[in-house]
Amino acid sequence: MAERREEEAPDAVLTRIGQVVILHHGGDREEARRRFLDLWVELGADGDPLHRCTLAHYLADTQDDPEDELAWDLRALTAAAELTDDWPAPHEGAPAARALYPSLHLNLAADYVRLGRPDAARAHLHRARGAAGSLADDGYGDGVRAAIRRMELRLGEHRD
Repeated sequence: MAERREEEAPDAVLTRIGQVVILHHGGDREEARRRFLDLWVELGADGDPLHRCTLAHYLADTQDDPEDELAWDLRALTAAAELTDDWPAPHEGAPAARALYPSLHLNLAADYVRLGRPDAARAHLHRARGAAGSLADDGYGDGVRAAIRRMELRLGEHRD
């Protein structure tokens, strides 16, 4: 019975990340960045890749410097790759990571646009489009697909 309760228990780290996301969306960017960084230190370099991917993905949004934002978005992508490469063993977060790829690449495209690197931005836009097939037909998927279309327009790559 204890084993069953453990399976049903929500992921405490993802819950904590979600709480800080709410703080950030509420307008307290500095405090959110501080709490995210504290959690990053707590997780460590060998922490669960789903946790590191999710945390880095949101931590990027709290950065003031575009280079710092890029660095965090790259960390998120690296952690996502660990989930889908079956290393060191298959991870239950792999489907979630595949669904994140379009957003991860889209964020990198936006980072590169801000840094004046349109070729790198286009490369990640192409990857975002390629990964968009993993998105569900729901609000999240619709939102990411709309953001891809906006980035296509911004980079002059609109497709009919």
